[in-house]
Amino acid sequence: MQNLLADVVVSVSELKSNPSSVLSGANGMPRAVRAVLNHNRVMGYMVPANVYEAMVERLDELELVQIVKARLDASETPVRASLEDLISEAEVNIANGR
Repeated sequence: MQNLLADVVVSVSELKSNPSSVLSGANGMPRAVRAVLNHNRVMGYMVPANVYEAMVERLDELELVQIVKARLDASETPVRASLEDLISEAEVNIANGR
């Protein structure tokens, strides 16, 4: 049995016949995640742009957490740096094509 991780279900034919209606939330749920079904099987999910952006941001944060944990576990010696110094160094690297 396939899990259904959506607020709204739409069929492939419904999506093909009226995509703007499905995207705009014609069912009264504009922010809802939609599962697209084909022969009662989930073929994909449609998520609003703001939800997708939040998901990508969260995944980036989780990746950074893993990097930090790996560096802490490697017993690397931390180096203090100010944000201004990092920005200046980045600007120099950009100016030099690096």
